[in-house]
Amino acid sequence: MELARRRLHQPAVGFQPVLEELMWLVQPERPGLAAADQLPLPSAALAGAPARLPPGFPAVAASVGNLFYRFSGRGQISLICRRHLKMLCRAALSPLIRSPGWCFVLSPHAIAAISRLYLPRHTQRLRNESIRCWSNIPFITMPLSRAHGKSFAHRSELKHAKRIVVKLGSAVVTRGDECGLALGRLASIVEQVSMLQNQGREMMIVTSGAVAFGKQRLRHEILLSQSVRQALHSGQSQLKDMAIPVLEARACAAAGQSGLMALYEAMFTQYSICAAQILVTNLDFHDEQKRRNLNGTLHELLRMNIVPIINTNDAVVPPPEPNSDLQGVISVKDNDSLAARLAVEMKTDLLIVLSDVEGLFDSPPGSDDAKLIDIFYPGDQQSVTFGTKSRVGMGGMEAKVKAALWALQGGTSVVIANGTHPKISGHVITDIVEGKKVGTFFSEVKPAGPTVEQQGEMARAGGRTLAALQPEQRAEIIYRLADLLTDQREEILLANKKDLEEAENKGRLALPLLKRLSLSTSKLNSLAIGLRQIAASSRDSVGRVIRRTRIAKDLELEQVTVPIGVLLVIFESRPDCLPQVSALAIASGNGLLLKGGKEAASSNQILHHLTQEALSIHGVKDAVQLVNTREEVEDLCRLDKLIDLIIPRGSSQLVRDIQKAAKGIPVMGHSEGICHVYVDTDASVEKVTRIIRDSKCEYPAACNALETLLIHRDLLRTPLFDQIIDMLRVEQVKIHAGPKFASYLTFSPSEVKSLRIEYGDLECCIEVVDSVQEAVEHIHKYGSSHTDVIITENEETAEFFLQHVDSACVFWNASTRFSDGYRFGLGAEVGISTSRIHARGPVGIEGLLTTKWLLRGDNHVVSDFSEHGSMKYLHESLPLPQRNIS
Repeated sequence: MELARRRLHQPAVGFQPVLEELMWLVQPERPGLAAADQLPLPSAALAGAPARLPPGFPAVAASVGNLFYRFSGRGQISLICRRHLKMLCRAALSPLIRSPGWCFVLSPHAIAAISRLYLPRHTQRLRNESIRCWSNIPFITMPLSRAHGKSFAHRSELKHAKRIVVKLGSAVVTRGDECGLALGRLASIVEQVSMLQNQGREMMIVTSGAVAFGKQRLRHEILLSQSVRQALHSGQSQLKDMAIPVLEARACAAAGQSGLMALYEAMFTQYSICAAQILVTNLDFHDEQKRRNLNGTLHELLRMNIVPIINTNDAVVPPPEPNSDLQGVISVKDNDSLAARLAVEMKTDLLIVLSDVEGLFDSPPGSDDAKLIDIFYPGDQQSVTFGTKSRVGMGGMEAKVKAALWALQGGTSVVIANGTHPKISGHVITDIVEGKKVGTFFSEVKPAGPTVEQQGEMARAGGRTLAALQPEQRAEIIYRLADLLTDQREEILLANKKDLEEAENKGRLALPLLKRLSLSTSKLNSLAIGLRQIAASSRDSVGRVIRRTRIAKDLELEQVTVPIGVLLVIFESRPDCLPQVSALAIASGNGLLLKGGKEAASSNQILHHLTQEALSIHGVKDAVQLVNTREEVEDLCRLDKLIDLIIPRGSSQLVRDIQKAAKGIPVMGHSEGICHVYVDTDASVEKVTRIIRDSKCEYPAACNALETLLIHRDLLRTPLFDQIIDMLRVEQVKIHAGPKFASYLTFSPSEVKSLRIEYGDLECCIEVVDSVQEAVEHIHKYGSSHTDVIITENEETAEFFLQHVDSACVFWNASTRFSDGYRFGLGAEVGISTSRIHARGPVGIEGLLTTKWLLRGDNHVVSDFSEHGSMKYLHESLPLPQRNIS
C-alpha cells in the first residue's frame, strides 16, 4: 500500500494512472486465491469501458454532504470526505459512479492526484485542504494484515475491527435459576452492540436463551392447565416431578424462540436499530446452496444496517455426532462452534465469546494456582487443564478454545471474556474493541520480548537478589551507572535529538513539555552527581535496625528496613527520570517496572540499556525492566499481584487517572502542585522580588513553581507592591486577580476562574488576605498540600505559619523551588508525595523502604508469660547498633 501511495504522490498525466492505483489499493495480493478470483485490470476497462463486476465487491455508494466508499470483505476501508471536497470527488468520479462494476478507495495522495487533474487552478489549496482534513478527521482503516486474511496480532489493533460477532453463552443471558432471562445484563449488551453499530461497524449476535425463555413460558402454561384442586393439593416437589418429562429442551426452544426475538427487537428499537432472526443447523453448512444463501442473506442484512440475531434451531437440531469435524471444517455442535463457523464464513474481523468466567485459565477456575491467560497462542493447549462444562448450555471452556482456535486459523481474532460480572459486564464489549486487557486474547503472533507479567516476575526475582547484595555492591552499581551517563553522553544526546525532532515534526508537545523532554550535557552531569550522592548515602539503607527491644530474657525483637517489593513508575516526557528512579530502586533493593512516554522512546531505550549494563556487573540485570509493550497504563494498574507501589510522575491528569485506575495498589504522588507564597507586612523588600521571581519564573512548568501569590492587605498601593507587579510584568507573567484583589482595583486584570488552578506556565493568581491566619486558611482551602512559603522578618509570624500550614513542604524566606530531592540532599527523588503516609514531600531512598520485625528467642512460648507462668515481660529498649557511614 505504501508503494501505491508513493506512486500516487507523483504528478499524474491522465486519469488512467490514478485509477490503476485506486484499483490496486482494493486488490491486495492474498495468498491462496485462484487467478480467476483476482480483480481484473484490463486496459480497455481502465480506458473507461465498463468492467465486469468482480464477485463479492459491491458498488460505490454516495450520500448527501459526504461520500462514503464501502468495501465488503478482507480489504474493507471506510473513508469520509469533508464537504469542501464533495464537489471535487463527484466531478472526478462521476464516470465510475455510473459504472456499477468499479470498486475503489481514495487515499489522501489519490485526492491530491485527482485535484491536479481536474482543478489545476486550485491545486495547492486543495492539496493542503485534503491533507489537513485527513489529519483531523477520524476514520476506520483496516490494516493491511486484514487484507491478507490474517487475524490481528495485538489487542491495540482490535479498534480497527469492522465486522464483529458477539457470542452470548447461556450463562450470560439466563438467570441463576436457569429459568428466564437476565434482563439487565442483556439490555447492557444490546446497548453496547448498538453503540458499536452506530459507529459504522457491522455487528452480529449469536445468542442462547431460547430454552430458558421457553422453560419459563411452559411452566406458566403447566400451572394454568391444572385444575384448582391440583393447584391446591400438589406441592412444589410434585410440580417439579411432573415438569421433568414435559419441559423437554426442544419444546422449550420452540416456545421461547419467538419471545426471545421479540425481546431483542424491542430493545434494539430503542436505539433505532432493526434486528433480524436467523435460525440455522449444521446441515445448513453442509449444503453448498444453503451456505451461499445464508452468506448472501447476512451480507444483505449488514448492508441495510440490520443486526442479525443468529441461533441454532434447537427445536429440530439433532444431537451432535462425535468426531463429526471433517476436512478441517468445524461442525456446528453448539453456539461456540456456530459462532466460529459464521465468523470465518463471513470473514469477520473479531469474534467476542462471552461466558461466566473471566477468560481462559491455565487450570480450572477456582483452583488455588489458577492464573488467567492474557494471550493464548496456538500450540499452548498442553499447558492448560480444562474443567467441567458450563452449568447451562452444551459447551465448556474446552469447546470454546477449540472453536476459537479454528476461527483464528480462518483469519478471525477471538477474545473470550466474562459477560456476567456486575462491575464489567456493562462495558466489556466496548472495552474489548478499544483494546483493553479484558479476558483472553487469541493471537498467532508471539511477542518478540517478554510479556509485562513476565517482566513483573523478573523484576520481583531480580529485586530480591538485589536486596541480598552487600551495600557496597549496590553502591558500586549506582557509581557505574553515573559513569556511563558521562561516558556515553554522545549516544544519549543523539537518541534524545531523535525524540525531539519527531516531537517537533508531529507538533505533539507544547514548549514547556519539550523542555522537559530535552537532555543536555549539563543535565547529564547533574544526573551523574545526583546518582553519586545516592550511592554514597545508600550503604546503610536496607537492613538498618531502627528499633531494638528486649521482650524477656533471651528474647529480643528488632525492627529493620526492607524494600517495598516491585515499584511501577510511570513518567511523561522526562527521560532524565529513568536513571534517577533506577538508582533509587537499586539503592533500596526494589525491583522496578518503568513505563515512559512514547515521545521519549529512543532516550528511554538507551538509558535503560545503560542501567542494565550497570546492573549486570553483579548479575541483577533483570531487576529494572522497561515496559515497551502495547500495554495501556490502566491495564498495568490492574497487576496487583505483581506490583506493590505505583509512582506516577507527570501531569495532574495522569496522576488522577492512575489513582482512579489503581484498585488495590497504593499510589504515591501528587495530582496537583498548587504552591503559595505569602508576603507578610514585615517582609524584606530585597527578599520578596528575588524569591517570587525564582519561585515562578525559573521553571514555570515545574510542580513546585508558584501558582498563587498571597499579599497582606496593608501592602496594597505601597512601593513593595509596585515592585512585585513590575517584576512580574518584566518577566511576562500573566496575572489573574482573585476576588478580593479585584475588588480593590479600578481596572483589574482578568479575574481568576478558580483559586485552585495549577497553571504550569508564566501565569499566576494574586489574592489579598488580612492576616497570616487568613493566609493559612486560604492555603488549606485551595492548596494541594505541596509547597507553601512565607516571606517575613517576623520570627513569631513565621513560626505560626510553619507550624499551622499542613503541607508536605513549608518554607520561610526561601523559594518554592527548593522542594526537590536533589536540593534536599537526597541525591534524587522518585517524586513528591502529598499524601499523609510515611513518605511525604520529596521521596528518596527512605520513602521506598518499609520494615519487618525480627524476633530471636530460645524455646519461648506465650504460655510461659501467663499469670502462673515462669517468665515475665521486660519490654526494655536496647541501644541501636552504630551506623556504618563511610
